[in-house]
Amino acid sequence: MADKDLRINEQIRVREVRLVREDGGPQGILSITEALEMAREQGLDLVEVAPQAVPPVVKILDYGKFKFENEKKVRDSKKKQKLLKLKEIRMQPKIDEHDMDFKSKHVREFLADGNKVKVTVRFRGRELAHTELGLDVLKDVLKRLEGDYVMDKAPAMEGRFMSMVLSPKSKK
Repeated sequence: MADKDLRINEQIRVREVRLVREDGGPQGILSITEALEMAREQGLDLVEVAPQAVPPVVKILDYGKFKFENEKKVRDSKKKQKLLKLKEIRMQPKIDEHDMDFKSKHVREFLADGNKVKVTVRFRGRELAHTELGLDVLKDVLKRLEGDYVMDKAPAMEGRFMSMVLSPKSKK
């Protein structure tokens, strides 16, 4: 619920409203002047919480506190979201055994951190005639990962590159 959509006190322009107590219990249907008077007596605001209802539902509460609580909920929900990053590891068809170990270790670390990984093999010059070598490199990477991944995109050629996308196995 966006705070901009909420009307408070004199901004509410209807004859009758359904009043709800602060604890959530129903108070009844009152005229807007009665409801505003009750809110003023308590030193609080009259806030429209369900404008689409007939008659609109209003609540007597401290609007500043209510707004702060809503902003806090939004902030907390943003903190809990995990942003997935796409990391890329580039290789060539003629890759040394040690380099393959090193790059595979990095792929495993990226997956362990919860990131997606795009493993790319770049072909230069005449290497493009032997794309099966690149496929072998990608299969070797998969073998070294020992199934700690989910394949989002199978190995495929994209111009001078052959790539695949892996994501971490979900922990359930």
